Amino acid sequence: MKLCIRKFWKDTSGQDLVEYALAAGMVAVAAVAAMPSLTTVVSNVFTRIGSIVASAVN
Repeated sequence: MKLCIRKFWKDTSGQDLVEYALAAGMVAVAAVAAMPSLTTVVSNVFTRIGSIVASAVN
């Protein structure tokens, strides 16, 4: 029984998957946190481009 518990304790075969899942979760949280400010910047850029194009056409 002790041998079985020791093998289980030292087994790290699923550890990589858990680490990748945690890393992906942190990236997702960072992306969601950055989205509001990024949306404002992108909107301002497209507004400026639109006004430049509109003034060039007129």
